[in-house]
Amino acid sequence: MSWHRKYCSSLICRYTFGVGTVKDKGEILSNEKSVYIPKKGFGIIPKDAALYHSENALEVLKNALAKANLKMNDIDAIAFSQGPGLPQCLRVGAVFARALSLKYNKPLIPVNHCVAHIEIGKLTTNSKDPVVLYLSGGNTQVIAYVEGRYRVFGETLDIPIGNALDMLARGLDLPMPGGPQIEKLAKNGKYIDLPYIVKGMDLSFAGLVTEAIKKYKQGAKTEDIAYSFQETTFAMLTEVTERAMAHTDKEEVLLVGGVAANKRLQEMLRIMCDERGAKFFVVPQEYSGDCGTNIAWTGILAHQRGYEVSIEKSAIKQKWRIDEVEW
Repeated sequence: MSWHRKYCSSLICRYTFGVGTVKDKGEILSNEKSVYIPKKGFGIIPKDAALYHSENALEVLKNALAKANLKMNDIDAIAFSQGPGLPQCLRVGAVFARALSLKYNKPLIPVNHCVAHIEIGKLTTNSKDPVVLYLSGGNTQVIAYVEGRYRVFGETLDIPIGNALDMLARGLDLPMPGGPQIEKLAKNGKYIDLPYIVKGMDLSFAGLVTEAIKKYKQGAKTEDIAYSFQETTFAMLTEVTERAMAHTDKEEVLLVGGVAANKRLQEMLRIMCDERGAKFFVVPQEYSGDCGTNIAWTGILAHQRGYEVSIEKSAIKQKWRIDEVEW
């Protein structure tokens, strides 16, 4: 049984349009994407990104099918990212998926993008019942599956960690994306004091970014700022993840989302898990960022439980939270 998934940008996939094909037992056949890069500046203009995605959608689909050695008639269902995300970009994906569903008479499966990040992580790591730390440009959440859905045990109160890293990079006059630049500089830095902001199970990063940029303008070295920012924010994230483990009595941690690629973050979480006698998993880098494959696999899981929608009920959900999804 073959599956095709058409997926477009969202708050956590603003720059990427991806198409993946996956078999019903979890074999990944292709994972193709095109990435929108703004011609100038650091930010994304949603209408420009949406136009770029619409112009490249068909080519990405053709590449995904060719890589998998499939034709559209071989495909059994079409899944797409229904939300959360930037509405202009989500609509490109939704319209493309609807058109394919109608043309080839295939079931249409809307997928929550956040759930998809977790499910591709579980598939590729063989984790079973983890506390999930989901970190990206648009999300920072500590999540665990309890009583029929994914529950949020802690999250950012202002900006996500991926966004915070990009904001810091801009303040330090570094190129985008900011995360890899900060990680590289941090290897040669020394610690300076920065605010540590954990409120119960929630976190705050905006003030920390402001203070880090202030210290940079006062003469602190770039590498010291980078090192201290990573050490502080990652310690905050590790703390709330460990508390979620204690609360839920789970014995696994799964790190997913674009920021999961950071090696220092992985090291801190692995040390915490080792000290607790728990298992630590991190999604492979190929699937840590936004891609079509995570939606394809999650679409399979949904459809195996009999879930599909009509075209009329496939409207995008810009602010669709993971804890609103029965799963």
